[in-house]
Amino acid sequence: MSRIWIINQYASIPKTGVGGRHRHLARELTGLGHEVTVIAASWTHLHPAELDPKTLPFSEQFEGFTFVHLPVPPYAHAHDKKRVLNWLRFSAALPGLPKRLNAKPDIVLVSSPSPFAYLGAERLARRVGAKLVFEVRDIWPLSLVQIGNYSPRHPMIRLMQWIEDRAYRNSDAVISNLPGAVEHMIERGMDPGKFAWIPNGFSKRDVEDPEPVDGEIEAMLPADKFIVGYAGTVGVANALDTLVDAATLMRDQPDILFAIIGEGREKPKLQGLVKDRGLSNVTFVPRVPKRQIATVLQRLAVCYFSLLPDEVFKFGIASNKFFDYLVAAKPILYAVDSGVYRPVDDFDCGITVPPVSPEAVVHAILELKNSSKTRLQDMGANGRAAAYNHHEYSQIARKLDATLSNL
Repeated sequence: MSRIWIINQYASIPKTGVGGRHRHLARELTGLGHEVTVIAASWTHLHPAELDPKTLPFSEQFEGFTFVHLPVPPYAHAHDKKRVLNWLRFSAALPGLPKRLNAKPDIVLVSSPSPFAYLGAERLARRVGAKLVFEVRDIWPLSLVQIGNYSPRHPMIRLMQWIEDRAYRNSDAVISNLPGAVEHMIERGMDPGKFAWIPNGFSKRDVEDPEPVDGEIEAMLPADKFIVGYAGTVGVANALDTLVDAATLMRDQPDILFAIIGEGREKPKLQGLVKDRGLSNVTFVPRVPKRQIATVLQRLAVCYFSLLPDEVFKFGIASNKFFDYLVAAKPILYAVDSGVYRPVDDFDCGITVPPVSPEAVVHAILELKNSSKTRLQDMGANGRAAAYNHHEYSQIARKLDATLSNL
């Protein structure tokens, strides 16, 4: 048994967010006999708007593990410059946690995307003699340069790059949910023997007893339509203008409906495109709670997944929505170049097309629509089997446990 501290500034439990990767891993590692503490910030831009961080306890017990809400200053939104202060305060508080919690970890696992927490975690681990594991879920600063258009010479980017390189050199192990990330890490100076792929996945608890959606949502997803739907964050990287372009090319096929389910900064822009083009075959559905996602996905004929053709995505993808799609047992239209990681082809659960190609999307939709019902069901079943065989969090936790045991 080990005492494991998982540090992720954006980790959450249901009352502070959707509850994700580290909530599930902590629960499963606890079930394997470890004593687990998850350390998160008391406030981030991902928290529910109605949540008052002052009402949160410093620590609480949840599903058998300890969850810490580390006090940090708030900021207005994801792109607020004051977010940097939030990062720095979080990192600076980490070395003092053994005294506040009256405990010392055997293993410190610190997770990206923000690299600043690594500095505090490294100091914490060295102070108490713990093993240090660096987890990369989003490759910063590379993602900020390629997707955010920041200059590699920007002082903040250069600082982040120094931290990332330091983490690869000094950590006892490096893990990632991106299978191809090891190539980038080796180029930045990591010993390849440190690396382990610990994929993302899903929890059976979230999908085996889904909640119904209200009638208004159901009405937006009519049963008599062949619905091609996307469910998730509506952001720049998701390249959903391609889906709207495909809808434009298929505007003369009234039995096909395109659905964009969720919220994000790009949603008003996409709604403007639909309005300007006079499209009646695109519907925008509000974000639904996590426990209702499985119900909503059952209304779709095809689940759509897309990303921009940026180099960073060639390291692989680990989006939670992709695993929701697999579990939903629906064919997946995968408009992503994820390098050698080609899950839809490998699992035979849909069709892969080049990114940002509306014509390719249209061709794939027609191919799926004209496929037999049996073929579509087989694709869906293949995806669901792959999810349960490889990506359920109890299995992922055992893989992580084996990696930590090797330390």
